[in-house]
Amino acid sequence: MTPQQLLAHFDNGALWPAATPGAGASDVTQAYQQQLALRQLRIDRGELPRGFKIGFTNRAIWPRYNVFAPIWGTVWNTSLVFCEGRGLVSLRNLCQPRIEPETVFGMRATPMPGASLDELFDAIEWVAPGFEIVQSHMPDWKFTPGDAVADGGLHGRLLVGRRIARNDIGANAAELQAALAGARLVLRQDKKAVDRGVGANVLDGPLLALQHFLRELHQCPGAPELLAGDVVTTGTWTDAWPVQAGQAWSADFSAPLSRLQVRFE
Repeated sequence: MTPQQLLAHFDNGALWPAATPGAGASDVTQAYQQQLALRQLRIDRGELPRGFKIGFTNRAIWPRYNVFAPIWGTVWNTSLVFCEGRGLVSLRNLCQPRIEPETVFGMRATPMPGASLDELFDAIEWVAPGFEIVQSHMPDWKFTPGDAVADGGLHGRLLVGRRIARNDIGANAAELQAALAGARLVLRQDKKAVDRGVGANVLDGPLLALQHFLRELHQCPGAPELLAGDVVTTGTWTDAWPVQAGQAWSADFSAPLSRLQVRFE
C-alpha cells in the first residue's frame, strides 16, 4: 500500500483489504520508511508531531500478536489529550480500538544518542499515567511486525493523566527506574477489574523502555529526533482490551502514579 492509501485508511477508519498486507509487511526496515512517508503526509496537511509511542514492550503479549520486539510510532496533536485524572476521548474513525494503560514521559531536553540512564533521567521533565488507544487496520488484529509498523505503530489516541515532576519520584535514574518498575495497577471497565499489571512488564521498567526506544530511533534512517516538549508513552502494562463508545475505563495505579479514568464517545 502507498502512503496515500495508508493515510486514507487512517482518515476513514476502514480495514485494509484482507488480501493486501501492509507496505513492508515482511521487512520492518522498509515498513519504517513507509511510516515516515505517512508521517510527512500528515505534517504536510498541518498535523503536528507531539512525540512517540513505543509498542510491544510487554513481552507477555508477544506470542498473542506474533510480534517479538518493540516498535514505535508518532503521537500527534490530533491524537493527544491531557487531563488531571479524568478524561473524555473520541473513538471516531478509529479501527478496532483497544485500551492500554501505560507510563508517559515528558521530555525537557533532547537526550544524546546512546544516552545512559542517568543522562536520560536528566532529559525528563515529568512522568504521568496514560491510556494509549491503539488500533489495527488489519482484520481481527492479525498482522506481521511490518504491518504494525507501517500502520503508524498502531497508534490511535493518547490520554495523559496527572503529570508528576521527575524529582518528586526519584532523585536519580536508579530511584526513578525502581519506583516505576515496582508500581502496580488494576485495569477496570465500568468498575469491574479486567486485568492487572506492573511497571516491570515493559522491558523491566518504563525508563529502560525509553532507553531502548532512543537506541532504535537513532538506528532508523531518516527518523526524527526526540525533542524537548515531546511525550513518549512506553507500552502497556497489561494486554490490550477492546473498547467502544459509551464505556468508562479506569486504571488504579499505585504510587508514585495516580488513578486515571476515561470515558469514550
